[in-house]
Parts: sequence; C-alpha cells; structure tokens
Amino acid sequence: MIFETRLIAYVILALLVALVVSFLMTPVVKTFAYKVGAIDVPKDARRMHKVPIPRLGGLAIFIGFMVSILLFVPIRGNQQMQSILLGAVIIVVLGVVDDIMALPAMFKFVVQIVAALIPALNGVVIQAFSNPNIFSENLYWVLGGLSIPFTVLWIVAITNSVNLIDGLDGLANGVSAISATTMLVIALLGDQGQVSIVLAALVGACVGFMPYNMNPAKMFMGDTGATFLGYILATMSIQGLFKYYAVISFVVPFLILGLPIFDTAFAFIRRIAHGQSPMHADRSHIHHRLIDMGLNQKQAVATLYVISAILGLSAVVLTTGGEQKAMLFFAALCIVAVVTARVVFPKEVKEELKEELEELKEHGHHTAEDKPAAETAPSETAESGSSEAPGDSEKEEDA
Repeated sequence: MIFETRLIAYVILALLVALVVSFLMTPVVKTFAYKVGAIDVPKDARRMHKVPIPRLGGLAIFIGFMVSILLFVPIRGNQQMQSILLGAVIIVVLGVVDDIMALPAMFKFVVQIVAALIPALNGVVIQAFSNPNIFSENLYWVLGGLSIPFTVLWIVAITNSVNLIDGLDGLANGVSAISATTMLVIALLGDQGQVSIVLAALVGACVGFMPYNMNPAKMFMGDTGATFLGYILATMSIQGLFKYYAVISFVVPFLILGLPIFDTAFAFIRRIAHGQSPMHADRSHIHHRLIDMGLNQKQAVATLYVISAILGLSAVVLTTGGEQKAMLFFAALCIVAVVTARVVFPKEVKEELKEELEELKEHGHHTAEDKPAAETAPSETAESGSSEAPGDSEKEEDA
C-alpha cells in the first residue's frame, strides 16, 4: 500500500513537534513540580525508588501533544475531536491536582466518568464489535442502547489500566508509545488521516519525555500522564479500530492494549479471590513478579516492551486478515503464552500456583473462624493499608 505523501508529511511533523515540545517542557514542569510540592516520596515496599522524585511529567507530555494537535489537526467544526480534547483537559486537570494533593478515590472515579461521557455523547462511541464466537451466524454484536455505557466503561477502564502499570521507570510511557505506534500504523493502513496525526502526536510526546523517565528516572509522569495516555489511547481506539475495523474489533484493541488490560484484569481477579477489594494495592503486578524473579528494572521493562511490541505486531498482521483468522490467532496466542510461561518459568509457575492455593485455603479458614467474632463486634473491623483506586498511579519507579 502506498501512503499519501501529504499525510505522511503531516504525521512526521506532528510527531517531531510533539517530541521537541515535550522534551523542552519537561525541565520547566519539573521546576513547577518542586514549587507546588508534587513529589513522590518512597513510603512503602511497593515503590521501587529510594529518593523523592518529582511528579507531573505528564503535564509536559500533554503540552507537547496539544501544541502538535492545534498545529496539524483541524479543530474548528470538528465536534468529536473537540469533545475528545475537552475530556483530555479534564483528565489532566484532575491528574495535576491529584499529583499535588491526593484526592478521594470516588471523586476521581466520578470525574473520569464525566470526562468519558463528553466524547461518548458527541458521537465517539463503540456501536458494535465482532462476535467472538467464530461459528455463529451473527458476525457482529450491535450494542444499540448500550453503546454509550459500554464506551464509557471502555474509556475509564483503559484510562486506569495504563495508570496501574505505571510501576517501573519508563514502563507505562514506553508501553503507551508502543501501543500508539501500533495504532498509528493501522490508521495509516486504513487511510485514517486525522486519527494518524493524533496518534503521531501522542507517540512524539511520549518519546520526548522518555529521556527523563527511563531508569534511573529524573521525573515521573504521575497520574497526570498515565491517565492522560490511557484516555487518549482509549478514545483513539474507538475512532480508529472499532470504527474502521469492525470485523476484528474484538481482537485488535485487546492485542494492542493487551499488557495493561490483562495485568489489571488478573490483578482484580487475584484480589477478589483472596477476599480483598479489587482496588487494594499490592506487589503482584507483572512488573513486580519480574523484579521478584531476579530481573533488574531495565531488564523487566525491556521484557514488557518486547511483549507489548509482539502483541502490537500481531494486531497489525490481523488487520489484513478475516474474522476467523483473527479469532483463531488470538486463541492460539493465549495458548502459546500459557505454554511459554510453563516452559520458561516452570518452577516459578508451580510455586506461584501452590502459593495461591495455600493463600485461598488460609483465607477460607480464617473467614470461617472470624465470622462469629465479626457478628458480635462488627464495629471493630477496620481496613488498613493503601488502596489502589481508579486514577491512582502506584508511582513505584526506581530512581
């Protein structure tokens, strides 16, 4: 496929402008972070850094992105793009305030829903996606009246999924850049000019911040950056993947955003199985597991970059295939992942399963013993420790 020369030129310019602005703005934002007290102080075992590190780096990413968008994307009269950018501004303002002073989890969750509703009510919606049952006569699931709720759920979920993998230097930023690059390639293949330019700006903004965020990090992007990246990736996947590639819309977004989606899903399932709140923070994310296996931060991040890139490459390949090919490939990929884990890390997998079973049995035993006491003195129970609420970045990067 021969790409339109003018579109390629705009894509390159949008990427370069966002990169340069993001890179130049980071020291300015860093100074601002010190002045307003947006500093991440290591205070628990989940955090990988040992000295205070300034947050708010996401503000530099946002500024680089917005400058590029205002230069290369026609905004006037473009209601959908205006609504996406308005939602992004709300997400960033929320993140900035939260990075300076911690906000209540429920408040952040409500604001995220409002931010997601703005584009959803202006036509940025998931109207249908392919039926995962490849043998069904119905190729699509049309959402109808569920379009807006499903869209809001998708945006809020991806926003927080990216935020929850922000646990090592450069991890969330790099994975977001890889995901955005994958979407950019697919958008170019589909001749989606506006979506391509927006994604190019996002890639450039991420790359511009990368020198300050890689291990050892000089600055964290904080909730400001992690939630912003998740929000833009979610909305752009709707504008591009779900809209133009409906036949494989069930598979491709999950491949491109597979790392944050599955890590978050498994974390929630694990916590619920242990009788904990799904928002309860722990050291069981995939990046924690890699560190506990003996990898250092750079090795763990590189491993997750490779996984994200493989998933992204798979998504690009599938955009040229049919529905059955997509579904079968997705199923095969899941099987290969499980088998690889058992072969490469047989001891770790076996020990992990044994540990999980023992914890479940112990939890069930304690629940049975504590039930009578809980019934007689319910007011004495209190939850301690930190929570991993929507919009809360774990901010664990190692300096």
